[in-house]
Amino acid sequence: MKLTHTDIDKLVVLEPQVFGDARGYFFEPFNQKWFNENVGPTQFVQDNESKSSKGVLRGLHFQKPPIAQAKLVRVIQGEVLDVAVDLRKNSPTYGKVFSILLSETNKKQLFIPRGFAHGFAVISETAIFAYKVDNWYSPENEGGIIWNDEKLQIDWQLNHNDILLSDKDTGLQTFVDFETPFK
Repeated sequence: MKLTHTDIDKLVVLEPQVFGDARGYFFEPFNQKWFNENVGPTQFVQDNESKSSKGVLRGLHFQKPPIAQAKLVRVIQGEVLDVAVDLRKNSPTYGKVFSILLSETNKKQLFIPRGFAHGFAVISETAIFAYKVDNWYSPENEGGIIWNDEKLQIDWQLNHNDILLSDKDTGLQTFVDFETPFK
């Protein structure tokens, strides 16, 4: 597994070693021992998976303390633009946006520690998106920032008229109105 540090502390990209031949391929997407030694001790408690069509944008979501979540995200089929926003008040990169293309071809994964908002947009015709979380889902602790926030200026690599949102995601707050619960 190759580990690449981003310019945001603790936000890292993982690239597994893929073994391929005429029969197909094999790779190890997750190894707890390697992860703990190279990224940091994290105990994932749940795996989630979603299937979405082109233009679907999910996010920007987070869970507030004390039920905050770290995520390890990847794409099983298709391609997405994955986005993380640093919400840690005392971080020198507070408000900084990181984006990366995750796909079934590049097999890259992104580890998003607690204290970040997260979202993704489907670039391919469909995508199957999978992620591990280190804390249980808690509806009363969820929060979000609007996808088209003027301060964050995220380029979702889609025409805005083609973006498909849930009702919940259309009413999220702006970054300026957001009061971070993360230190």
